[in-house]
Amino acid sequence: MTEMTWVNAITAALREEMTRDERVFIIGEDVIYNHRGDMPDFVEQFGLDRVRNTPISEAGFIGAAAGAAMVGMRPVIDCMIAPFLYVAFDQVVSIISKSTYLYGGQASLPLTIRAPMYFGRNTAAQHSDRPLSTFMTIPGLKIVAPSCPRDLKGLLKAAIREDDPVICFEDNRLRLERQDVPEGDDVIPLGVADIKRSGKDVTVVAISGTVKAALTAAGSLEQDGISAEVIDPRSLVPLDSAAILESVQKTHRLVVVDPSHEVCSVASEISALVAEEAFWSLEAPIARVTTPHIHIPFSPPLEADIYPTADRISAAVRKTVA
Repeated sequence: MTEMTWVNAITAALREEMTRDERVFIIGEDVIYNHRGDMPDFVEQFGLDRVRNTPISEAGFIGAAAGAAMVGMRPVIDCMIAPFLYVAFDQVVSIISKSTYLYGGQASLPLTIRAPMYFGRNTAAQHSDRPLSTFMTIPGLKIVAPSCPRDLKGLLKAAIREDDPVICFEDNRLRLERQDVPEGDDVIPLGVADIKRSGKDVTVVAISGTVKAALTAAGSLEQDGISAEVIDPRSLVPLDSAAILESVQKTHRLVVVDPSHEVCSVASEISALVAEEAFWSLEAPIARVTTPHIHIPFSPPLEADIYPTADRISAAVRKTVA
């Protein structure tokens, strides 16, 4: 095991996969300058052919990466921040997600899109979106949302090896998180959830960076005799439905924590799944802890409590258990 930060985990995953497979290359704005600190010495090690700088044109370079993937390359697209995906929405939806189906399986697009989410930093509405659920609704895309350095490294490596397009949503509030990560080729398969904390009274399914707040809430709830099981799906598409349903059938209660806007959120999809498949196991209504359906304000005091917090999670669990 080696202690890694969130940023170290990205570096390790990219370096290992680029070393393993010469078809893997990075493309995006300012990638040659290591602007986030996660690609040190990559230009020196891999050269400018495999660390490709682009103009400020997401539609252009994401479309170019799609073409490269169709002819056998395995691009890793750095879109700088997740909302910039909107600029390339036509490329992602009309080409990347659909081409395998449109061409009857004759084309595949083994590409990975890194979509860092910079919210909670007073960057206002255009830069603070967390579009996990938006892209989850599009068939043909696989979606991962890691919550710790080990999962980030393992899922990013798995994404790069996938023969289908994968979007990796990275919660940059976790940049300073540290964790022991296995050395070597530790790949975490997509579609396998992780039980971060076992419990018997209520299931808390937490998405991406909200896992940290959910674990904090579970620790405080335990002092009052409430045992919360915290599940991290890790991958949203495919989703480990079996793990969630099994937990709810044990605890009989469900709280879903999601940084997305509440309407049509990931939390909504998981809630619908449990309502359809495990309704008779429930002893209380399902609760969602999400972000209100408003644009994110620039004002630091207004933004501070808009996302799921440990206090909001604890309150939802207490109400559900009561």
